[in-house]
Amino acid sequence: MKIAYILADPGIGIFGSKGASVHAQEMIRAFRQLGHEVTVYCTKRGNRADDPTSEAVPPDLGDLPVFVVPVTGVKGAAAREQAVARTAARMAAIAGEATYDLIYERYSLFSAAGAALAESTSAPLVLEVNAPLLSEQAAHRSLHDADGAHQATLRSFSAAHLISCVSEPVANWARGMIPQGSAKAPSVRVTPNGVNTARFTPGAAGRTGQYITEQFTVGFLGTLKPWHGTELLLEAFAAAPAADRNSWRCEILGDGPHRQQLQQLADQLGISHQVSFRGAAAPETVPAALADWDVAVAPYPAPGEQQNHYFSPMKVYEYLAAGLPTVASAVGELPRLIDDGVTGVLVPGSDVAALAAALAQLAADHRLRDELGRAARAEVLAHHDWRHRASAVIDAVHLRPPLLPTPHLPTPLPVEEALT
Repeated sequence: MKIAYILADPGIGIFGSKGASVHAQEMIRAFRQLGHEVTVYCTKRGNRADDPTSEAVPPDLGDLPVFVVPVTGVKGAAAREQAVARTAARMAAIAGEATYDLIYERYSLFSAAGAALAESTSAPLVLEVNAPLLSEQAAHRSLHDADGAHQATLRSFSAAHLISCVSEPVANWARGMIPQGSAKAPSVRVTPNGVNTARFTPGAAGRTGQYITEQFTVGFLGTLKPWHGTELLLEAFAAAPAADRNSWRCEILGDGPHRQQLQQLADQLGISHQVSFRGAAAPETVPAALADWDVAVAPYPAPGEQQNHYFSPMKVYEYLAAGLPTVASAVGELPRLIDDGVTGVLVPGSDVAALAAALAQLAADHRLRDELGRAARAEVLAHHDWRHRASAVIDAVHLRPPLLPTPHLPTPLPVEEALT
């Protein structure tokens, strides 16, 4: 099957280092491993459109056909929104010069590229939705052309054969965006993140990577932003009720705007000599770094509202695939992923004492760490490889009958209703 993969988000390079870039690469890789031909249409290759050195092409994707339609020559957020819409339209026109059996688009604001292509062909559209972008952008960032963003979203959702959402909260949001009474309402399914189980494997006996240490090591992977709860890890690390706690190490693999504040907190807690801030890591170096840890942590804070934890943390899948005993907050989708006491340890979000106790227990019990790690690895091998995700999407498309074309779009919801 020939698949057109559309990535119109100007913030995501297909060969960049962001988690979103890795996600895109892994889905493409999985489609190809299943025997499908994939062609990519995107706005840039690397992290920066004007810097070829910001891209890192994995060897197995070196022959991937990529058509770049850049967003260039605009200043200001309002002009950029319009430029993205124009770029998406050009992208659809270029993709329309070829014939595809399936259109797969990562949902992004102001893009209806997949919808335009689907409307002009008989190919079904799968719309991958990783966040409630329309609501999120309006609430937390600038959104100048709210009506344009809403219309593009409505068009994309209406044209989709299948809307594939990263979590149940996102799926609920997507269902609310589909016009009631639509004659061809798309199917909405949850497709969580996954992991490349060939890249992330349990480390060999004894640590041999670049972050080698003989001490009990707790690790965190991710962008250093408040909603990742890294400060909770530092507080729990400092408070862990273990006699040998002063000999532990904490590895923070990632960077972000919260880094300086976290470094100051480590100093205030008297643990700065035990905490290493490694900075951002290229995706290809992450598996080796994880192999040097004894325990991995996903210390998300307790949600103020359910939609605060709509994501499906890719790093947790990577922890589990690496055979790492994982301590995670019982928030969002994590209780669905981790079987407490079997494939990992769940603690209440924002509960520093519970997190500290879990770390102390795992530090003292090597056998428990091994049991959790083995069970975690077995779970992801059985259910959470990216090929499972790609195969499930393909199966869902084939199980649905083709959508009949409609001459007119459904009447859109008012913008204020769509954002609530």
